[in-house]
Amino acid sequence: MAIYSSINMKPNKISTEQRTIIESVVVDLSAHYGPFNWWQSDSPFEVMVGAILVQNTAWANVEKALDKLGQELTPELMQEMPLSELAEKIRSSGYYNQKAQKLKALIQWYREYNFDIETVRIKSTTELREELLSIKGIGNETADAILVYAIKKPSFIIDAYTRRIFTRIGLDVPKNYEAFQAMFEQVYSKDTTLYAYYHGLMVEHAQQFCRKTPLCSGCPLFERCLGPDIK
Repeated sequence: MAIYSSINMKPNKISTEQRTIIESVVVDLSAHYGPFNWWQSDSPFEVMVGAILVQNTAWANVEKALDKLGQELTPELMQEMPLSELAEKIRSSGYYNQKAQKLKALIQWYREYNFDIETVRIKSTTELREELLSIKGIGNETADAILVYAIKKPSFIIDAYTRRIFTRIGLDVPKNYEAFQAMFEQVYSKDTTLYAYYHGLMVEHAQQFCRKTPLCSGCPLFERCLGPDIK
């Protein structure tokens, strides 16, 4: 059952059962993996670029593209770079022509802030999320990744890994992105560091155990899992 009765309405209050499932999964994964920093970078712009490049590909392919950009991985230089040249440099990330256009659109948005991340951070999370979603090629997940990891604003990231893990655990996962996001944001108060960590836990667990074809031996959630047939 969707937690939103309408996309423009406030989310319904989650049930005790839903809260318990979410909290228990996070507790178990935190105990298993311990503290770690996910997607740390000294360059907010590099994180923005990475958030677009990682769409529909593995991170290893993104790293190749970032390495190819090298010293030109700045908004000023990428702004002046011909679209065809940019596309060629990020070829390893796949869908490179489309992603080059997305990067150009992102840079155009960032230019309005004079490429100054501190100026960006003055605005509220809500305002920035709306702006990012208005950029062609940036959807909910990419926008939230940029907010959390580059801009340092709290907006819980929902990805395919999170959906897979909680579906297999038995949570009735809403199809609507914002509805599923609202469930987490009702359980956990808005905190950028925590949101980044919890998202990292989902990614780490999905890569190690909860794959499309799961590796169940040693999985910290195995006893509560409904089984590998639940995708």
